[in-house]
Amino acid sequence: MRATRLLCLPLLLLAAVATAQAATVVRVDIRGLDEPMAQNARLALPLVDAIGKDLSGRRLALLLREAPAQVRSALEPFGYYSAQVDVQRLAVAGQPRQAAIRIDVDPGTPVRVRGERISISGDGGDDTSLQRGVAAFRPAIGDVFDQGVYEAGKARIAGQLADRGYFDAALAEHRVEVTRAEHAADIALAWRSGTRYALGPVDFEQAPQAIIHERVLDKLVDWMPGDPYQQDSIDRLRQSLMALDYFSRIDIEPDPANAVDHQVPVQVRLAPAKRSIYIAGVSYGTDSGPGVRLGVERRYLNARGHKAQAELDYAQRRRTLTLQYRIPAFAWLDGWYTASLQAADEQTDYIDTRRVEFVASRSGEVNMHLTANVSLHVLRERWAYPAQGLAPAWQYGTFTFPALRAEYIDVDDRLYPRRGMSSSLELRGGAKGAGSDADFAQVHARASWFKGLGADNRLILRGELGHTFTDAVVDLPPSLRFYAGGDRSIRGYDYREVGPRLGTFGLGANNLITASSEFEHYFTEQWGGAVFVDTGSAFNGRTPDWRTGVGIGLRWRSPVGPLRVDLAHGLDHPDANFTLSLNFGADL
Repeated sequence: MRATRLLCLPLLLLAAVATAQAATVVRVDIRGLDEPMAQNARLALPLVDAIGKDLSGRRLALLLREAPAQVRSALEPFGYYSAQVDVQRLAVAGQPRQAAIRIDVDPGTPVRVRGERISISGDGGDDTSLQRGVAAFRPAIGDVFDQGVYEAGKARIAGQLADRGYFDAALAEHRVEVTRAEHAADIALAWRSGTRYALGPVDFEQAPQAIIHERVLDKLVDWMPGDPYQQDSIDRLRQSLMALDYFSRIDIEPDPANAVDHQVPVQVRLAPAKRSIYIAGVSYGTDSGPGVRLGVERRYLNARGHKAQAELDYAQRRRTLTLQYRIPAFAWLDGWYTASLQAADEQTDYIDTRRVEFVASRSGEVNMHLTANVSLHVLRERWAYPAQGLAPAWQYGTFTFPALRAEYIDVDDRLYPRRGMSSSLELRGGAKGAGSDADFAQVHARASWFKGLGADNRLILRGELGHTFTDAVVDLPPSLRFYAGGDRSIRGYDYREVGPRLGTFGLGANNLITASSEFEHYFTEQWGGAVFVDTGSAFNGRTPDWRTGVGIGLRWRSPVGPLRVDLAHGLDHPDANFTLSLNFGADL
């Protein structure tokens, strides 16, 4: 018997070698799995690492024999514990020294969550925010037990505990029992939260020197020492400091390790930004002609954080000088008190006007999406629509009026939004005898909606509505009237071309309506194209005189926002010229 066994052993070895002759693996194909599972299987297979290498018959036989167990193990994180795996070596035509491996996988019935026991004891047991997190834990009962989802759910609760100030929290129990025969998983998770910490005092450190009084910065802190700890308060402080634009670096470090009576001190380290910003540039517009733009901004004039800015935009047919002074405001809402004075002189094919306007305003951030601005305007304007060969017949207007503007932005990316919307609403009005030459009330609304379609496409819908309640449209200065046409209105028509006209001059109107639909497709990560349709009208009375433009565009996604070049044509006049426009930056 022993001799017979010894004789059989070489035969078995020869058979094994024969079934897996030395070869070079040229490819490994995995079938029957979705891409995430197939990718995890590839990472788990030494066979994949062996592609392109010369393998001995014994080594190749070992890899083929171990492959089914390796694939089954790679599928367990996705909730599949009973996969059937068939591994085959295929010959490569004309290449006897090469081998192709095909792995057919039937993942089988997934393991689903049968029971779930998740709890938080201690102070966190009564924290409603934490309990909402527990209720939202995934995978839930009935879900496939995906280990990645499970670990993410566990980490999410741990993060919530830290964000709510439970710095001593620890896992008391974390267990998952998988019953393969029943395709079931039972989850048990329990945290001991410990005591909830409180927010403590804030220490501002400005280096290499202090540029802003600490009492100014103290107004940004929205908590009192002893208030319950929450990360949202720390985040709001960081956002408020960034909005001030005084500092180039902002580091905020809560220090639970040095808490006194469970109050966490907060250390804020700040480095001043460059004090002055200078602006210089050249411009060209088909209406305004060639021009230059010069400006200077002082980020902080004094230790109270006041700011000042001066800007001159001087073109051949349009000139604007703006002076602005801002004071930080912290009562009710973080924002600014602003006083600005602007003088403008514009003589184009669509208007001839000169104006001086003083604006005093208070802006504020209501929440992370909504900002508001209340302002008082004092406007003095003169304008004319001269007939050819005749001297201008100047009209004058003085208007004092309040205004309210609200802006709502909720998008996934402010530079290149693929999901969400932005909108604005402005209300303003004045009364004759109260600083204005005519009674008027005005409403102006805009909205944009963004939708990503796949990885490379984007749909953008825009709309605009405006109406002026007045019986004296002709008494309103041009800056208080509505116009349509141009690259931010109806492309295919020049700036202010659409609406009531006197010769070549645009008179403006008391009604405005525009709409736009635009589709973008990106051919590479940075370069893309667009097609669009714009329509609308600026009109008096009840009947719009619709104008529609169509066009194509070139898009470049730069690191600081998209560059848009559009070529458009108006459909309402067959002999109309094409318009070319260029815009830079996010168009929210």
